Amino acid sequence: MSVMKNRAVLRWLVPVTAGVAVIGGGAAVGTFAAGADPALPPRSAAQLLDDLRTSRLDGLSGTVVQRADLGLPPIAALAGKATGNELAGLVTGTHTLRVWYGGEDRQRIALVDTLGEQDVLRNGRDVWTWRSRENTAVHRRLPADGKDLPSAPATPADAAQQALAAIDPTTAVTVGRSATVAGRDAYELVLTPRDQASLVHQVRIALDAKEHVPLRFEVLADGQDEPAFEVAFTQVDFRTPDADQFRFNPPPGAKITEETTEAARPGPAGKALGKDGRVPGPAGGQRPDVRTVGTGWTTVVVAKLGDMAGVGGAKADGAKVGAGAPDADMLAKVLGDLPKVSGDWGSGRLLSGKLFSVLLTDDGRVVAGLVTPERLYQAAKG
Repeated sequence: MSVMKNRAVLRWLVPVTAGVAVIGGGAAVGTFAAGADPALPPRSAAQLLDDLRTSRLDGLSGTVVQRADLGLPPIAALAGKATGNELAGLVTGTHTLRVWYGGEDRQRIALVDTLGEQDVLRNGRDVWTWRSRENTAVHRRLPADGKDLPSAPATPADAAQQALAAIDPTTAVTVGRSATVAGRDAYELVLTPRDQASLVHQVRIALDAKEHVPLRFEVLADGQDEPAFEVAFTQVDFRTPDADQFRFNPPPGAKITEETTEAARPGPAGKALGKDGRVPGPAGGQRPDVRTVGTGWTTVVVAKLGDMAGVGGAKADGAKVGAGAPDADMLAKVLGDLPKVSGDWGSGRLLSGKLFSVLLTDDGRVVAGLVTPERLYQAAKG
């Protein structure tokens, strides 16, 4: 099946992450590649793009190392604690993961750290999440259409698709140096934004010379020599894993929770579910009003949150977030400690990192992009 056209492959396995869209010490960049640059037959950028778009993946397993140094406060880690999901902390620090792909309906990802392991397995319509530290497991049954497939932020290749979508007149596409990644020869495709207002200097994708599957993904911030975000296979096997890898057998004494898929349930009090299968939000069922300003790498997203009462949102003034949520007060304090900014657009607080900026305005807007704060202020005037 085509890697770039199959959503299950993109969401679970190709080691490219949401650094293009979203985006602690750690391993050095050099640990992801070893040996001299291999001598490969010349290929143009257009040929490599075609290789990426037409690559097919039937099976895969391997070890992935991910490192992020975005220059941000520890918001992501706090969010992971508040939700009880360690995978939410993958946007900071260094992490090692094991991944398996056995087809469109068989995937597994395991986050391993010094305190335990968290696994997410999909086998057909059955999805299991297991945490070794607490010896707990959650089971859910996907709807027949499979649209409620849970996201796996560890090796999300959605970024590869977004990188391809970013290839327009705002992007220069070139061929970089060949490399050895996970013991395999690879070409390097380099995407460079033309607009100097973008905080992204380059995106580098190492493609397996034989399978044409991304083996490494790096995002370099403007003015930086080392990647602000990188994720790469350190070991990879393109054979289809055994079916047993996707069967979950609860360990002795494990606490099992059955979770009903929201999309399979009728809405409360007779309310109809939205097109995405979720219950409409509070405040009259209105979702945040979202618009975009600009194009390409300097696109700025402006979201008007409106009345978030009852949702449990973090306010820029440090108000309490989500009563009862673990570490919610700590998260609110971190947001409240962000620097105050103001201008002819209004006032608020600014979160800025190496690759992106986020403006939280006092009138309830979130303005974000892979751009300098000055671009956010311009967009906030609207």
